[in-house]
Amino acid sequence: MTRASLDKQPHEVASMFDDVAEKYDLTNDVLSLGQARLWRKEVAKAVDARPAQKILDLAAGTATSSQPFVQAGAYVVPCDFSLGMLRVGKKRHPWMPFTAGDGTKLPFKDDTFDAVTISFGLRNIQDTDQALRELYRVTKPGGRVVICEFSHPTFAPFRTVYTEYLMRALPPVARAVSSNPEAYVYLAESIRAWPTQPELADRLQGAGWQKVAWRNLTGGIVALHRGTK
Repeated sequence: MTRASLDKQPHEVASMFDDVAEKYDLTNDVLSLGQARLWRKEVAKAVDARPAQKILDLAAGTATSSQPFVQAGAYVVPCDFSLGMLRVGKKRHPWMPFTAGDGTKLPFKDDTFDAVTISFGLRNIQDTDQALRELYRVTKPGGRVVICEFSHPTFAPFRTVYTEYLMRALPPVARAVSSNPEAYVYLAESIRAWPTQPELADRLQGAGWQKVAWRNLTGGIVALHRGTK
């Protein structure tokens, strides 16, 4: 079983996601108590994909997150550095242009995409600030970024309960439904170590993004950050 450490060595993270690729979407639905589907709907609203627009879905995994943009008529590029995830995605959606790529060095030209988005993947990239700069680089002037990531509940008593769930309840549930439960121990630890909502907003601004704002979902368990180039 492969488990990444919190220094997020790319080969460790990629191998970990290779291990969980087949059951990844099912496991997420179970562990999030069905909330993952609602979060994806909110991402789709924020991205607001339009026909003929080019959308980069970074850390797309099996491209479940990409489907709302496809349905809106956009040209979507699902990009991930886990070849295992890409293989599973290609089986499910053979017509999509799956692309292997590292978030710190994207294989695209400057000013390519009308919108770039990443859901639950920024936390797994070794250099967050470099990834934010790369997303900025490949976005067209006037284009937008939408980041959906686990964050920190704003109500203190709920935050305590949530942290207990992450560290105590999540690993046993993962053992029941996941092909690599150790990966979900890393998941819990990486969520706890992630920047707060204002801290991530500051890092977006530091990478060049303008009009940065965020909205909490499910009490701050997840935050939706947005910005414009």
